Amino acid sequence: MAENTVKWLFLILTSYLSFGLVLSASDPLTKKTYIVQMDKSAMPTSFSSHLEWYSSKVKSIMSNTQSEDDGDDEDRIIYSYQNAFHGVAALLTEEEAERLEEADGVVAILPETKYQLHTTRSPMFLGLEPEESASIWSQKLADHDVIVGVLDTGIWPESASFNDTGMTPVPAHWKGTCETGRGFQKHHCNRKIVGARVFYRGYEAASGKINEKNQYKSPRDQDGHGTHTAATVTGSPVRDANLLGYAYGTARGMAPGARVAAYKVCWTGGCFSSDILSAVDRAVADGVNVLSISLGGGIPSYYHDILAIATFGAMEKGVVISCSAGNGGPDPFSLTNVSPWIITVGASTMDRDFPANVKLGTGRSVSGVSLYKGRRYLSTNKQYPLVYMGSNSSSPDPSSLCLEGTLDPHIVSGKIVICDRGMSPRVQKGEAVKDAGGVGMILTNTAANGEELVADCHLLPAVAVGEMEGKAIKHYALTNRKATATLTFLGTRLGIRPSPVVAAFSSRGPNFLTHEILKPDVVAPGVNILAAWTGELGPSSLPTDHRRVKFNILSGTSMSCPHVSGIAALLKARHPEWSPAAIKSALMTTAYVHDNTHNPLKDASMAAPSNPYDHGAGHINPLRALDPGLIYDIEAQDYFEFLCTQKLTTTQLKVFGKYSNRSCHHTLASPGDLNYPAISVVFDTSISVSTLRRTVTNIGPPISNYHVVVSPFKGATVKVDPESLNFTRKNQKLSYKITFTTKSPQTMPEFGGLVWKDGLHKVRSPVVITWLSPL
Repeated sequence: MAENTVKWLFLILTSYLSFGLVLSASDPLTKKTYIVQMDKSAMPTSFSSHLEWYSSKVKSIMSNTQSEDDGDDEDRIIYSYQNAFHGVAALLTEEEAERLEEADGVVAILPETKYQLHTTRSPMFLGLEPEESASIWSQKLADHDVIVGVLDTGIWPESASFNDTGMTPVPAHWKGTCETGRGFQKHHCNRKIVGARVFYRGYEAASGKINEKNQYKSPRDQDGHGTHTAATVTGSPVRDANLLGYAYGTARGMAPGARVAAYKVCWTGGCFSSDILSAVDRAVADGVNVLSISLGGGIPSYYHDILAIATFGAMEKGVVISCSAGNGGPDPFSLTNVSPWIITVGASTMDRDFPANVKLGTGRSVSGVSLYKGRRYLSTNKQYPLVYMGSNSSSPDPSSLCLEGTLDPHIVSGKIVICDRGMSPRVQKGEAVKDAGGVGMILTNTAANGEELVADCHLLPAVAVGEMEGKAIKHYALTNRKATATLTFLGTRLGIRPSPVVAAFSSRGPNFLTHEILKPDVVAPGVNILAAWTGELGPSSLPTDHRRVKFNILSGTSMSCPHVSGIAALLKARHPEWSPAAIKSALMTTAYVHDNTHNPLKDASMAAPSNPYDHGAGHINPLRALDPGLIYDIEAQDYFEFLCTQKLTTTQLKVFGKYSNRSCHHTLASPGDLNYPAISVVFDTSISVSTLRRTVTNIGPPISNYHVVVSPFKGATVKVDPESLNFTRKNQKLSYKITFTTKSPQTMPEFGGLVWKDGLHKVRSPVVITWLSPL
């Protein structure tokens, strides 16, 4: 990213919006799903219920012919919402949607949108083991009263990770239920899985009826993703867990005493916004304390983002929301789920790896990774012919990607095939090699992946290597007609240094919508995570994989999100009075930015130090988050005031102001004044001085004296006033202001930190300064 300011600004202005609207330029009479937000308080007294009023509104804009054809207007309404959101999801033509948007009481019409999933040692790596350290989480307060709602592909209830032995009765505040269907009955819920629901009406409206022979139209998870994330959040301890011998040990979730409620919103064709909205709405009414959402759909404006709108309503009800940042890294501006009331989680590695070696005919050995465990092994005493179907070009070509059906058996049979990453799933490339008669695969990273290595459970002997080594191996194969190699697999290795490292695939900032809100918020383990798995699929998820395992190893921000969700559940159990913002603040201000070699966290995509656009406030530190000393608290009205700085119209603001008839009091001079635990200041040519304000709440010892330390910056001076904060009681609030004065504008953002210290606590905020110049 060492580019000039013009390039930087160009990226800001042209960053892609991968937002999949489920719309097309088809027949205008075709009915599609629209989410209709209503002003609940505007219901006339002549109606006995809100649903009756909503139905009347929908019926009023239907054409006569369609009304006669379709029968009752309730057939058009596929969901009604009344907790985190007010309104309905309805099947409408474009013309009907336009007419309805003009009707009294209608706040907004939002088209159906499609989201995608972002797809053990982590408790010990995070300091939650041994048992002595874990026990401090449960002093006085019971973590089993906390319920985490997981929006995903469902749950596999037979997994030992959801065993409820020894658990107390379900807490009285829980109002949820256990929905039944094929493969899922009432008895599949227990004291661990306290609820399970399915949401498919939006999916069916867009994609047609679910084929119940191919998919479970029930909470049962045949995909595996939902089971894996749910077990990462709250899984009960399972001894001797492993994947085909890899990662052997005790598997447990971050909050093993907490409960889980599964909300199945994702199907073979994706996850649809009307279903997601209904799940969030229902989860709030059911009584969840935390929502874990490992999916995303681009970065539309706040008032068009269904997930942002729904989670704003959940936050107002006191629910903590943790979402994955996305797997669009290392490209900048690739984040999803950037709303400030969401904890946006990036991915990092742990100190565990699964090494494998490529031994070339030259005698040279190249290090890689693999989770291969099968009947077919290559002899370590024999060399096998090596082939690469690509060229010397710096970028891969179609023949080098090992796509299905592209490999000539006459060329690859009996050989180890080199395949470039890209275009198709990594394990599918191995399947293509196997089908063509190849005996093994070397999977080489391209520039997009750099040196980051992600292990996979391949169907044939296969080793993944980094870009630089990959280039060398490809050069050897292209320049030596008798090139040979063999592959060896070395099992599980612990104590990897350096770690953690920010994953190359983890989506990066800046925040496309609001530069002053730094995202992601934190990073957490998301590479090679072992957790429970479905009984429907093999570990590679390929239909031809007939292996069945109880645990699988996956990578993605989908895996890092539930780590934070589980830690949030532990914090909620220990501090039930903490608001969602307080929990987020505790996680952010105690995060660390140095690895186990005491050097700054590295970025796997370039083996260079990462920055707050990559790692946010840093890597989560659960034990320190228990006692952060100070917190940056934010109330729902404060978030609304933030939205008031975003140049939204009165109508657009109503999307978020549905409760208490919220209105702008204009208490924030700029979006940077939101009481966020991270600090991002933006200078343009007209501004040389910028002052931001923050307020901290003392939750440490009543008498606490803090002093501030700020990083030096080349481009600006930083003054904090006051430089010390002297608290005399618990829960006391004190404010300070930070004044940034430009002295030498930089062509690239500068990064640093602001830390409040009292001798016991270090309350750290990342600081980013950006200079914008006109193009």
